[in-house]
Amino acid sequence: MRDLTLQVSRGVAPLSLGPKAQQALADILNLRGDPALLSITSLARKLSVNPSTLTRLAHALGYSGFGALQQVLLEAAMAAPGDFYTRQAQTALAGEDASGMGGVTRLCRENQANIERFLESCDIQQFHQATELITSAPRVMVHGIRQFHAVASFLVYGLRMIRSDVHLLDSNNLGIAEGLASMSRGDVLISASCAPYSAQVAATARAAADKDIRIVAVTDRASSPLVAVSRAAILVPHKTSFLSNSLTSFILAAECLINGCAAASPDMAKRALSERDEMIKKLDIETG
Repeated sequence: MRDLTLQVSRGVAPLSLGPKAQQALADILNLRGDPALLSITSLARKLSVNPSTLTRLAHALGYSGFGALQQVLLEAAMAAPGDFYTRQAQTALAGEDASGMGGVTRLCRENQANIERFLESCDIQQFHQATELITSAPRVMVHGIRQFHAVASFLVYGLRMIRSDVHLLDSNNLGIAEGLASMSRGDVLISASCAPYSAQVAATARAAADKDIRIVAVTDRASSPLVAVSRAAILVPHKTSFLSNSLTSFILAAECLINGCAAASPDMAKRALSERDEMIKKLDIETG
C-alpha cells in the first residue's frame, strides 16, 4: 500500500485519487497501530476529513467499503512501533519538570521510536533505487535549506568520502539557478525537506526534474511534493516534542544512504577511503 501511495504521488498509479483522499492515504500509513483506526469516525476526526472521504478512498482502492480497508490496516499489531518507549517516557515525566531529566528522557524515547518506525517501514526497493541512482550518476548535488541545510551538508560530506563529484546546491555559493544550470541529464539531485515543506526546495526539485535530472527525495510522507517528482524516495518518521522538526532520524537515514552507496560500489569506496587516509596522514590533520 505504501508503494501504491508513492505511485499515486508520482501520477503513475493505475488509479486516480483526489487531493484529500491522497493526503488521507498518506497520513493513514503513518498511523500504524493508532487506536484511531478502530472506527471510521475517530479516524476521520484524526485526519480532519469527513467519513465519506474515507469511504470513497476505500472504494477507489478496490475495497467493498471502509470496513474491508480497515481490516487490512489492523492486520499489524495494535501496539505501534516504539510504544514501549512512549510508556517509559510518560513514566519518567510523571511529576518531573520537562526542563530536567524528564524532558531529556521524553525526547530520547521519541527518537528511539522514530528509528524503530523507520526500520519497520523502510521500503528496501526504494532504498536500492536511491543508491543505484546516486552511484551511477555522473554528478550529484544535494539541496536542503534552513534546518535541512545541515542534513544536506552531512550527505555531501559522507558521499564525498567515496566519490569526489558531489556538491551542495547552495544559494550562498553560486546560486540555485546557476547550480541547476551546471547539471545535465542523468545527474542526480538529492532533495531534503519535511512538513511544512520548503517551497523553494520543492520548486527546485520540480525545475530539476523538468530538465531530466533524477530526483532522490529524503522526506517524511508519500504525499510530500518531493515524492511527486522523484525517481526514489526515502521516507523518514520524525515526530517528537522537539520545538522544531527533529533531524535525528533524518541523519540516521543519511548515514544508511551513505553506507548503502559505499556497499554498492565497494572497490571504488575502498580506494577513495584509502586515498583519504593517506592525505590525512600527509597533512598531519589528526592527533592522538
